[in-house]
Amino acid sequence: MHRIAPTGLIERYRDRLPVSDATPVISLGEGSTPLLRADRLGVVLGVELYLKLEGMNPTGSFKDRGMTMALSKAAEDRAEKVVCASTGNTSASAAAYAARAGIPCLVVVPSGQTALGKLAQAQAVGATVCMIDGSFDDGLRLVRELCDRHPITLVNNLNDYRLEGQKTAAFEIVDEIGVPDWLVLPVGNAGNITAYWRGFNEAVTAGDATDRPRLLGCQAAGSAAMLQDADVAQPETIATAIRIGSPVRRVEAARAARESEGGFVAAPDEEILDWWQRIAQLEGVFCEPSSATSVAGLARGRAAGTVEEGARVVCVLTGHGLKDPDTAVARSPEVVRAPATFEALERIALR
Repeated sequence: MHRIAPTGLIERYRDRLPVSDATPVISLGEGSTPLLRADRLGVVLGVELYLKLEGMNPTGSFKDRGMTMALSKAAEDRAEKVVCASTGNTSASAAAYAARAGIPCLVVVPSGQTALGKLAQAQAVGATVCMIDGSFDDGLRLVRELCDRHPITLVNNLNDYRLEGQKTAAFEIVDEIGVPDWLVLPVGNAGNITAYWRGFNEAVTAGDATDRPRLLGCQAAGSAAMLQDADVAQPETIATAIRIGSPVRRVEAARAARESEGGFVAAPDEEILDWWQRIAQLEGVFCEPSSATSVAGLARGRAAGTVEEGARVVCVLTGHGLKDPDTAVARSPEVVRAPATFEALERIALR
């Protein structure tokens, strides 16, 4: 029998990750996502633009990078159960990797605030899904208390192994195009911006890079805790993946932005949705609305003069568009209906 070699990010970057021969690698083939040059969108924004398509990970979001590490270490520690609070993508990823590891998984999501595609993923792979009458921040508080009282492993980004996996996206960017002038990404719980900064710093230490990018963290106006430097009691935005009022990695994220000489910006929902549509129609890339926050934030950064004209910019698109099919259908042109005749089809085709 031929054995197929592992292709996930742990094997690709094993020498830079806290794993050993005793670590069972729990992988779905994550990482090595496309870095797409977006010329048409770049012309509109006045920059040399690349899109890091993290929606091409196995469960459709960047969360898989951290979850392969978190579940591999949980398996190494013989964890009996894992748990997470989630706005959706973490739950889908945790559930899938837990199923792969054979470890029971509990996911806690806020009622009415989780996109259908994400909820369906967690249910399909057999996780116990608990929907609470509260926010993501309430859910995180509850699961932290649960893990304090019982031998259950938390796999939110408070688990540092998550960040260790997520930092590998920075390595991939450096491997492919070198160091960009700017790295622009959505910010919710602030773990990803923290992880990227860790990755770029380690790339410099390893000699793969001589410099680091400036970081621009992008939030929705209705949940802009990092920009406001204060919790948002009732965060509201159509960008459900970043609808978080109290980022747990706020201190590290603020340090990353400061050390990189970058910062934070916020865009209202209508701008996020406008750029979400442009990403799809100009570049053929279907991402979830939360992902488009990076491009909306870049547009704001360009308008303010923060991001210079002609800069080399990587925007991270964190999740696939099928994560939120309801928004996609609601914001797209209506389906054209016609009788099954050549004449009717011809009229439509020649409009």
